[in-house]
Amino acid sequence: MSAVTVDAVCQLLAQWAPLKLAESWDNVGLLVGDRAREIRRVLTCLTLTPDVAAEAVDQQADLIVTHHPIPFRPLPRINCDSITGEILWRLIGAKIAVYSAHTAFDSAAEGINQSWAELLGLQAVRPISDPSASDPSASDPSAENNLGSGRYGLLESEAPAREVIRRCAALVQSTSPPRGVGPLDQPVTKVGFACGSGGSFVAQAARCGCQLLVTGEASFHDCLEAESRGMALGLLGHFHSERFAMERLAVRIGEALPTLTVWPSRAESDPVQMI
Repeated sequence: MSAVTVDAVCQLLAQWAPLKLAESWDNVGLLVGDRAREIRRVLTCLTLTPDVAAEAVDQQADLIVTHHPIPFRPLPRINCDSITGEILWRLIGAKIAVYSAHTAFDSAAEGINQSWAELLGLQAVRPISDPSASDPSASDPSAENNLGSGRYGLLESEAPAREVIRRCAALVQSTSPPRGVGPLDQPVTKVGFACGSGGSFVAQAARCGCQLLVTGEASFHDCLEAESRGMALGLLGHFHSERFAMERLAVRIGEALPTLTVWPSRAESDPVQMI
């Protein structure tokens, strides 16, 4: 069996989460590394922190697939004067490549938001907003491809918003209690999901007729808007709304490329603690 290269994994990930789906402000694709390099060990994570970088070096990873890109914004220099620079310097020294699909993976047909719709058993699932990509094929109506930002659909049976939010937290084995905004005892059938920092989807979800929007985190003003619109809002925490998908992605990469050793970071944890 032929050796697997960094590029082979990049191409596979781009099939699952086409980079044209990424938001215009995002930084996606191969961010660090040599496409031609042969690899054996791949680590997935939600965020590439110093602890995750140390794990990658210690465990001799060749490629890190991170959800949140690093660097996210352009860097005028790479040195150890900043946390980002220190992480990149260490990874470059160890010849560890870095790939991120970020918002492309959020929006993909088999991405994070679609995974949430399936976990909740939603029916008639649609994106909350259309793809931002300018490529007409991204929104080809004949494809029935379910591409776009966020997801919403119908529960099999109505349930109080509070119960649905708790169910979401349990599905990903969240260690932190979720929070809620608005009419939490209201029975809901149409539920939306926007992973990560999804508060900006409040107005769009309301226009889609959602009675509940579940996300990772939202600003105070997004919470006020949801409340004013009479729509419930569930906050799972950014980490818990997305980390499970990177664990699943590790399994999927390993199944597609069985010569690789692939694992989700064991050093990563939610930085927000209950006190």
